[in-house]
Amino acid sequence: MTPTGLSMDVSTTARRKVLISGAGISGPALAYWLHRSGFAVTVVEKAGALRHGGYPIDVRGTATEVVRRMGILPQLQDAHIDSRRCTFLNPDGSKVASLHPHAVAGSVEGQDLEVRRGDLAANLHAMVRDNVEFLFDDSIDTLDQSEQGVDVTFHSGQQRTFDLVVGADGMHSPTRESLFGPEEQFHRYLGYCFAIFTMPNIFGLSHELMLWNTPGKAAALYAVGNNDELYAFLTFHQPEPPFDALRNPDAQRDLVATTFAGAGWEVPGMVDAMHDADDLFFDTAGQIRMPHWSSGRVALVGDAAYAPSFLTGQGSSLALVGAYMLADALATNQDHTVAFAAYERDLRAFVAMNQALVDNGAATLFPSTMRALEQRNTMLRDLVTMPSAPARPAHSALVLPEFAPMP
Repeated sequence: MTPTGLSMDVSTTARRKVLISGAGISGPALAYWLHRSGFAVTVVEKAGALRHGGYPIDVRGTATEVVRRMGILPQLQDAHIDSRRCTFLNPDGSKVASLHPHAVAGSVEGQDLEVRRGDLAANLHAMVRDNVEFLFDDSIDTLDQSEQGVDVTFHSGQQRTFDLVVGADGMHSPTRESLFGPEEQFHRYLGYCFAIFTMPNIFGLSHELMLWNTPGKAAALYAVGNNDELYAFLTFHQPEPPFDALRNPDAQRDLVATTFAGAGWEVPGMVDAMHDADDLFFDTAGQIRMPHWSSGRVALVGDAAYAPSFLTGQGSSLALVGAYMLADALATNQDHTVAFAAYERDLRAFVAMNQALVDNGAATLFPSTMRALEQRNTMLRDLVTMPSAPARPAHSALVLPEFAPMP
């Protein structure tokens, strides 16, 4: 079935070849829409296979309409994590407040979705795997642009030419670095580091989140099912980004263990579990802010261009919406220069609103001083008495255009 508003007139784009670097969220989503417009799409992914599992992510507002138009909304609704309670704890482990997750996130109950990252990635991959070429266990080594196209040399040694290349390779994008320079010039560090991993659910938690705080430190246990799958989060304030630890898992574990030494509640057991975890993900809380998202025949999408940070809860939603808007711009404009300009023009305000969520209170979940922690706790207690929290306008601030075929 053809998605809403999508034309199947592909005659003018049948020979245009696009290489997408990254098979996470924005890459396969972009591949879907480009294939629907008649582009010949190749996706290269450095991992050896599609990555399953992964921490829970949100699909909200405008992004919900994107997945509806893709036809995968029912599958994601089936995979929705039905979190029922979010409990905040004092440093001694006593309860501050217990709320419905929607009250904390500003999401819309019955409309917005929370799913495991792997479930979203698997659904996106299933939509395109029969129509799009995937090159796993490979990556781009060099890009050489000309008026005719982009000559690509892959890590495997293969050499091919594409009309366009898109970097969908995450916040630490190699494509961005090769084109625009080191990440530091675009990275807005937000003062936090975090570690995520799975651990045995020995606490009897079910469909709920428990969040413990002291000033500058937070520990969370998130049970996404019934007494089985449990995600552990350890987040802490760090004035300067620990660049040395970002590429060294042992250094990451040591930094987290040192930071949380002597912490109360269930934190010691969480730190022990982190040392045994085989799926530890460590990173800084930061954003990517760039004056331009393209150069010549190469563009960026998703976190590679405009990562909003996990503090906003909007990374996956921006990736889905950005992929749609970029594909629509390329389908509408034969000239890639005009298309890339339209993509930036039509999406930038939406990106800015969602990135600004970190300045409008999203980071208050992790206060770094006792005064800020007390203010946060007062806010949470007030939320308990409210009928519902208002949805955040940024989530739905963009109305999607009907997907247009290339003229």
